[in-house]
Amino acid sequence: MVSMVESESESGRNDTCNKDVNGSSEATLGRHLARRLVQVGISDVFSVPGDFNLTLLDNLMAEPGLKLVGCCNELNAGYAADGYARCHGVAACAVTFTVGGFSVLNAIAGAYSENLPAICIVGAPNSNDYGSSHILHHTIGLSDFTQELRCFQNVTCYQVYFILFCFFLVSNAHETIDTAISMALKETKPVYISVCCNLPTIPHPTFSRKPVPFFLSPRMGLEAAVEATAQFLSKAMKPVMVGGPKLRVAKACDVFIELADACGYAIAAMPSAKGLVPEHHSRFIGTYWGTVSTAYCCEIVESADAYLFAGPLFNDSSSVGYTLQLSKEKMVIVQPDRVVVANGPTFGCILVKDFLQALAKRLLRNTTAYENYHRIHVPDGLPLQCDPKEALRVNILFKHIQGMLSGDPAMIAETGDSWFNCLKLKLPEGCGFEFQMQYASIGWSVGATLGYAQATMDKRVIACIGDGSFWVTVQDVSMMLRNGQNSIIFLINNGGYTIEVEIHDGPYNVIKNWNYTGLVDAIHNGEGKCWTTKVQCEEELIEAIETAMGAKDCLCFIEVIVHKDDTSKELLEWGAKVSAASGRPPKPQ
Repeated sequence: MVSMVESESESGRNDTCNKDVNGSSEATLGRHLARRLVQVGISDVFSVPGDFNLTLLDNLMAEPGLKLVGCCNELNAGYAADGYARCHGVAACAVTFTVGGFSVLNAIAGAYSENLPAICIVGAPNSNDYGSSHILHHTIGLSDFTQELRCFQNVTCYQVYFILFCFFLVSNAHETIDTAISMALKETKPVYISVCCNLPTIPHPTFSRKPVPFFLSPRMGLEAAVEATAQFLSKAMKPVMVGGPKLRVAKACDVFIELADACGYAIAAMPSAKGLVPEHHSRFIGTYWGTVSTAYCCEIVESADAYLFAGPLFNDSSSVGYTLQLSKEKMVIVQPDRVVVANGPTFGCILVKDFLQALAKRLLRNTTAYENYHRIHVPDGLPLQCDPKEALRVNILFKHIQGMLSGDPAMIAETGDSWFNCLKLKLPEGCGFEFQMQYASIGWSVGATLGYAQATMDKRVIACIGDGSFWVTVQDVSMMLRNGQNSIIFLINNGGYTIEVEIHDGPYNVIKNWNYTGLVDAIHNGEGKCWTTKVQCEEELIEAIETAMGAKDCLCFIEVIVHKDDTSKELLEWGAKVSAASGRPPKPQ
């Protein structure tokens, strides 16, 4: 955390600070920050205006190449930055102090858990109010204004807290901002930048300088890590490879496949890595998720005598309540900062890309595991059928969504049964896929769809969202319309929090039913391009999908009515095991 504080004796220099020392309105703190965002590739900042960030927003808007995308609330702005970072590699949001900062905090925590570089910018009170006894609105009623900072210290990797300025401290501000942005990119984690409302227009010649050079430190131990791994894997008869979500952090998706091509191993993906490992690969065997894996994948992975997990994240969700049948003595774990071989030697300071590339040159080709999979695999059976006008079933819905996955779309799956149904989809080459498995915050997908769609021009986003999740963040459908987005949203209306039902049922899981189609029509209100419909049988669904696919320049909203107990078998099994894990009694003291 960096804090730039002016002593009381230096406050008289403020007049000097406010002079335009180089005659340029562009050489100010606010414009410098805006310029740095553009220079790292950000073209959209998701924002909510508030008392303390208005001048800062003016400075962001003034920067060529930077657009403010207004959101209905700060939580959605953070979710949008999350989605944008997934597609674009880095993102930014801008909110006001405390009421905005505390609201966006949940989304930033989610980005932290998913290793996404989101730059959270907060407009803070006037610098003269710090150190005074003033009580300000938008605070919790104390003259100490550091509560927000202390919260963000837990969910960001770097914090910049611009408080009071004198002339000589301004000269370091450009370096501080540059370092914060560099840290977000280096650590692939969110950072926090707080700027007092009277500081964005502060000028200084240093704000015209180029960014501070930033380099990764040299990595040592690569050769030893590769040697130990190669020796271990060369002894295995049927090794497999499993890709995890931190492949994104390491920017190692391509080299993971290069290694697979070189060694011939069967490859699988953890559920949270769906979309990171190409499912059209000739030796892809499916999603490894313990007992709720795709067919035959679990049997091959767990019967292997060696498995290389690249960028894994094991939690209660991905381990199905800690029931994975894996042995650490058979495992090589490759993380962005270390390699662990067979629960023994650990090698630090290893770059995943370097490690996988070097390992590809050392491993002997071994296709045994894939041959075993091919031997036991039974192709899908007869196509699912519905009787005429029969009430729509979820498996029929996703059969038709599967048919939509061409022309490079991107899938967004909300927390809930959409997880399990979307994970069973077979992604064609070029199809993006995102869901928030680690943090699992319901409502994430609305903002994430806004952000992802804003970041990409060549993929049409298809979002699958449950009614309970839609409740939380529906407002920013209006921002999708304002920005001319053409996503297709399937609102799956089953009248409750289905994923919670399968973990632990109760009356609190039943929610008030809305007319969701009518709600989106009201949000549309004749401004922008929007088409909505409600479907209750397969015939209506087929017609709706055909219309939506043809309306390529239009936001399409399809409300799908299904039975409250219509869930995937995977959710039923997963829910029971997660419930058992959560309900374990305390250990005896």
